[in-house]
Amino acid sequence: MALQAPRYLAPFHPKHIPHFFTDVLIIGGGLAGLRAANAVDSKLSVLVVTKDELKQSNSNYAQGGIAGVLAPDDRFEDHIADTMTAGGELCDSEVVEMVVREAPDHIKELIRWGTEFDRESGQLTLGREGGHGHNRIVHALGDATGKEVMRAVIEWTRRLRNVEILERTFTLDLLTHEGICRGALVADASGAKTLVWAKQTILCTGGIGQVYRESTNPPVATGDGHAIAFRAGAELRDMEFVQFHPTVLYIAGSSRSLITEAIRGEGGRLIDRQGHRFMLDYDERAELAPRDIVSQAIASQMEKTRHPNVYLDLSHLDPEFVLKRFPGIAAACGKFGIDITRDPIPVRPGAHYMIGGLTVDQNGATTLPGLWAAGEVTSSGLHGANRLASNSLLEGLVYGEHAGRAASAAASLIEDDFRAIPLQNEAVILPNEPLDLDDIRNSLKSLMWRAAGVQRCREELVAAADTIDNWCRYVLARQFNDADGWELQNMLTLARIMVSAALSREESRGVHLRTDFPETDDAQWHRRIAFRRDGNGALISVGS
Repeated sequence: MALQAPRYLAPFHPKHIPHFFTDVLIIGGGLAGLRAANAVDSKLSVLVVTKDELKQSNSNYAQGGIAGVLAPDDRFEDHIADTMTAGGELCDSEVVEMVVREAPDHIKELIRWGTEFDRESGQLTLGREGGHGHNRIVHALGDATGKEVMRAVIEWTRRLRNVEILERTFTLDLLTHEGICRGALVADASGAKTLVWAKQTILCTGGIGQVYRESTNPPVATGDGHAIAFRAGAELRDMEFVQFHPTVLYIAGSSRSLITEAIRGEGGRLIDRQGHRFMLDYDERAELAPRDIVSQAIASQMEKTRHPNVYLDLSHLDPEFVLKRFPGIAAACGKFGIDITRDPIPVRPGAHYMIGGLTVDQNGATTLPGLWAAGEVTSSGLHGANRLASNSLLEGLVYGEHAGRAASAAASLIEDDFRAIPLQNEAVILPNEPLDLDDIRNSLKSLMWRAAGVQRCREELVAAADTIDNWCRYVLARQFNDADGWELQNMLTLARIMVSAALSREESRGVHLRTDFPETDDAQWHRRIAFRRDGNGALISVGS
């Protein structure tokens, strides 16, 4: 395929820049990364690198909560069945069972670490979200679970003497030698580079939402981990599956704030511009249908009514309860004169969660020796073709622990004979004319929203692939000196893989809706699609 990605983004020479040595390098400071750090043997040194502050991660912005079987009338088998059903029959059943059965212990661990989940009369308050058959979602601060969980986990992790944390440090590329991951090339806020050599590396870089014009993700979610792993030779899988959250606040001039699914779990109704409650026209579960169904129904209803959004209506609920349960959303909407207890909230879908990522086993091992991964950057098999609500923080916890323990065990087997490997990347001659990076980035985000958003078709995907190829030809060949350029190169690389995957899957399944192939085709497509980089930097499909 046309994508030709250079092996390394920036020039470096081992004699010209500093070196840092650690037993385990963790790239990404969200929940998966910090849980991995806590799982590493305290006798080993750990370096956590994150490109912004620790609190700037998708984990921190998670509103809904963490799913787990905690109620007396709930069963593991029910949570497993709900996850499998939502996943469009592509979930790995062994992975689902492992994660679901470990969930209660991880929730209890977070409580021991200081997380204050919401309670009533001393008992954990369990909410319900789309696709769940029972109340099993623990939440905190009403609608700011991620913020509270990350507060507690950050405080706990900072106490570990063997863990060093580098914030505002960009990871440009993984370092590989003789087919093994040896660490990473990083740069601080000034652009000064360092070669970090590690016995084992764990990738926990999160999502890709910034590839799209409409997204719930923070600015850091530019898919860097997916792209650096691809350049290093790791396999990426399920890259056509992007989950769009059905309800994102849609007000001109505002950020695209997430409106948690818990609102619908508590009885919120979706209505169109005429006040019609339309979800019952699409699914008998109405607002509690899985996210893929609700997002696609909203997109269809917007087309029918020729309106840029639909509305969430909470006016039939008790106002006191609404304000207590959703204080953050009430405040966000209040800035625009919307009283959520009586006014409809304008919403539309937005890119929310990347289901695809690095192929990993149950220990988080990738296809590249020396490299492990956990969280949203992976394709673990837990989510299949559509993630069940509130299973994402759970996955980060479970796989963060597994990857941390496995990488720790592997690093313990390697002697302390730290040395730098003579890797280098030559500088290239830069073209004289500057590039308007913001213009290319905005154009890419709009293109991906149109061609590879909630609805896809071959004609638009082919046109998008051609356009991205043209951008790649003159953007990927350059060597930039700051994060703006590196992020754009990563986003282009990632977008091209995503478009290729969406073109390949000629059916509709889960979050992947092909209007030209509207039916699910188990005979041809009950399988995974994977990609990797060949020796010349080209994108090749490896299938599975």
